[in-house]
Amino acid sequence: MGKHGHKLEGWQGVPFNKVNIEDSFWRPRLEVLKTITMRACLDQCERTGRIANFAKAGGLVDGSHEGRYYNDSDVYKVLEGAAYSLMIDRDPSLEIEIDHIIDLIAAAQEEDGYLSTYYTLKAPKLKWTDMEKHEMYNGGHLLEAAVAYYEATGKRALLNVACKLADHYDNLFGPQKRHWVEGHEEIELALVKLYRVTGEERYWKLALWLLEERGNGHGVGMIWEKEEWGPAYCQDDVPVRDIETVKGHAVRAMYLFTAMADVVHVSEDPAYVDALHRVWHHTVECNMYVTGGIGPSKHNEGFTHDYDLPNDSAYCETCAAIAMVFWNHRMNLLFGDAKYMDVVERSMLNGALTGISLSGDRFFYVNPLASEGNHHRVEWFDTSCCPTNIVRFLPSIGGYLYAITKQGLAINLYTSGKSSFKLSHGNQVELNMQTEYPWDGAVGIEVQLEKNEAFPISMRIPGWCRSYKASVNGQVIPIADLRIEKGYLVLDRLWKSGDQIEFVMEMAVQVVRSRQEVEANRGRLAIQRGPLVYCLEQEDNKDFNYDDFTIRSDGSFATEYRSDLLGGIVVLSGQDSHGRPCNLIPYYAWDNRNPGFMQVWMREAESPAIYSI
Repeated sequence: MGKHGHKLEGWQGVPFNKVNIEDSFWRPRLEVLKTITMRACLDQCERTGRIANFAKAGGLVDGSHEGRYYNDSDVYKVLEGAAYSLMIDRDPSLEIEIDHIIDLIAAAQEEDGYLSTYYTLKAPKLKWTDMEKHEMYNGGHLLEAAVAYYEATGKRALLNVACKLADHYDNLFGPQKRHWVEGHEEIELALVKLYRVTGEERYWKLALWLLEERGNGHGVGMIWEKEEWGPAYCQDDVPVRDIETVKGHAVRAMYLFTAMADVVHVSEDPAYVDALHRVWHHTVECNMYVTGGIGPSKHNEGFTHDYDLPNDSAYCETCAAIAMVFWNHRMNLLFGDAKYMDVVERSMLNGALTGISLSGDRFFYVNPLASEGNHHRVEWFDTSCCPTNIVRFLPSIGGYLYAITKQGLAINLYTSGKSSFKLSHGNQVELNMQTEYPWDGAVGIEVQLEKNEAFPISMRIPGWCRSYKASVNGQVIPIADLRIEKGYLVLDRLWKSGDQIEFVMEMAVQVVRSRQEVEANRGRLAIQRGPLVYCLEQEDNKDFNYDDFTIRSDGSFATEYRSDLLGGIVVLSGQDSHGRPCNLIPYYAWDNRNPGFMQVWMREAESPAIYSI
């Protein structure tokens, strides 16, 4: 518990390989990712020399380093995504290809455990001299890939490389050793993952030490020398225990907070608990877009000042939205509050999902909320952290659906499929969920148990939901008997195999307004239905010009599911303030057809009335 009474719940996530997704929304995307996106990213890593760098560093072929100093991380992220894919479908040909890449990585590792193809090939005498050069950032992604591949296949080759690398870090850095502030956070959360799979406590303790290094004047390198950035850019301006506000590079900040949450899960440090709560409120309440995206500025790929949320120039890096999911999921597991999963869902379905085309082979790095028609997805970037992050993120979404609580289980996200896992007291539970979410708010769940038992099932009531009803075995639960705790509907009863839960959430079209402090959105409205933010795209509104139309706050929108449009979506149809028909589509689906303008925040028509109620 924190000093200010923040109680730790200590929930456990249900691994995504225990969750079988079989719905019309996520399942097709996962198939595209496995067959198209994974292949595209592997081919790009090969074509751009990212994979060849390992063969060169290992002395297997001649040649110089190609690309940037952080390119190793892209290979590791694709390997992590491949591991997740193999957990779902053990594809022998993919496994053989990944095993070959792992052999190259192992060959590139130096005798003392050091591993960075950039420094091995290009600047061997400059190792550990510039904290911005991503040496540990790259290593962190290796550790995550190694844990994933070991859990997917049982093979230890990459895990052995990871442990040798982590041991190298532990030999060089720590109390009474060398100082180090990694310029791009990632290694800290990865070390906790490695600890969980190996049981080696010094790994999470090294993560804690690395966190504690921040804010104490130890930073050295390009970040700290660049006047317009400085230590705040990489969250090195104050000790992490004293963090009050979110600053600097958005992805780095989210990885830092994720690592802090992971360390709290192990250490229960009250100062970290309080810092996490402070910075969460500041991030979500003052610096988050309606899409769940963060980081408005191209200048630092991050934050500027509170309520600075421009639309057409919004940076909103895809990686930052994914990192928001990572952090808020950890916060949910720590504190058992549905508000964190509200952010997970918002960032996942809007801020992150827009980062990949429906075809699976084109990507956004930057995700503005308005475009005059000149912003489009591309096949690859020189800095391609976003495509490779998508590759490892999407296959793991099943891991966000459920949590094992101390007494029972929590249902956090809704999608069709079967899941099977053990509760904390050992009872095996199987859940068969059926729903058309996010298009429809009706959810049906069949419960199967190893043995009948009394325990609570907590169902998240999304923040957007204004009306709902629940029943068990056809018996509607009276409103007076509903038990709500931290945003969850708690169904605490003796459960028997075959019990049926029905949970129906009203999914009305909602008009959204910004706080007045958000200057860019004054006099503007956004439209949301369920968890999805909508936008107006030129392809569906060819009589409109960019930002040359208005809508009324009391206007109505009809809903229609179109299976033939953009992979199957609910279209919102209404009128602008002059009576012209207008159609809105989910924000994640824009720029998948002909080029044209797009807007999330639309100008509000002025009311002729003197008074309004």
